[in-house]
Amino acid sequence: MNLGFWKKLKKPFFAIAPMLDVTDIAFREMFAKHGAPDVFWTEFVSCDGLCSKGRERLVSHLLYTKKQRPIVAQFFGARPENFYRTALLARELGFDGIDINMGCPDRAVEGQGAGAALIKDPKRAQEIIQETKRGAGKIPVSVKTRLGYARDTMEEWLPYLFEMEPAAITVHARMRKEMSKVPAHWDRVADVVSLRDGYFSGRRSKPLIVGNGDVENLTDGYRKAKETGADGIMVGRGVFGNPWFFNTRVKNISVERRLSAMVEHTRLFEKYFGNSNNDRSTAIRNFDIMKKHFKAYASGFDGAKELRAKLMIARSAEEVRRVLKEANYI
Repeated sequence: MNLGFWKKLKKPFFAIAPMLDVTDIAFREMFAKHGAPDVFWTEFVSCDGLCSKGRERLVSHLLYTKKQRPIVAQFFGARPENFYRTALLARELGFDGIDINMGCPDRAVEGQGAGAALIKDPKRAQEIIQETKRGAGKIPVSVKTRLGYARDTMEEWLPYLFEMEPAAITVHARMRKEMSKVPAHWDRVADVVSLRDGYFSGRRSKPLIVGNGDVENLTDGYRKAKETGADGIMVGRGVFGNPWFFNTRVKNISVERRLSAMVEHTRLFEKYFGNSNNDRSTAIRNFDIMKKHFKAYASGFDGAKELRAKLMIARSAEEVRRVLKEANYI
């Protein structure tokens, strides 16, 4: 079993969840500077897209810096042959790991037979893992999935993944039909760990189990890891607007410091994806992507709603800075 960098991680380790139009190079660089997780993840990227004429545009989703290590590239799709080709690309780009998305509930993704739809097609899921491993070479391959699709089928579904011996399995502790509308079932993460231990009993190596869902802060993450036996914890929504999430030395972040970080984040977005205010034709990505981050940074204090309204019409980092200066936040 090829664990690669995973076997070097101190347990429990922490990772940022792969989120489309969120965990790009600029977002991750904020964490690399202010408080890095143990593992970085890219956004999830389409294998079919990377194997088409649209590859040049999608490659921007795979940009990373030397500070963002170890870094795992996550791909989604339903065609094993394209996972093989994409794994070759990941090797070429120097990624530390490759992760296969088998949990995304997005209708467009599922319509391709990808994401959470693969839970209903375990044989294809196995073929995808096999072909990804074939293309990955020495790079470890992992999987991110859910407890089930319309119902909890963890005991039936996970053995198909175990059989393929991925380096790690991240379990979003909900079923697909639940989306994120109910509390995560962390008791089932403990069951996943037990199932893994039973399946690989007597083996020297076994896939690491990463729990995901409703992690509020580091203390909560450590508690969940201890209670379930998970090797690692993945955090999604909890990191929004808080690049200090994984930094144990920083507490009580002031409003001014958080908003200054927002400006810094926006400048990084322009640095890597182009200045959409001055020349939108050359921008790699739409500046509107930053709006979800503005909502996260500018929240929880008096006047936040009014400030967000002004930020929503800003079109550059300089305009964001000007709005904050006029409001006497910086």
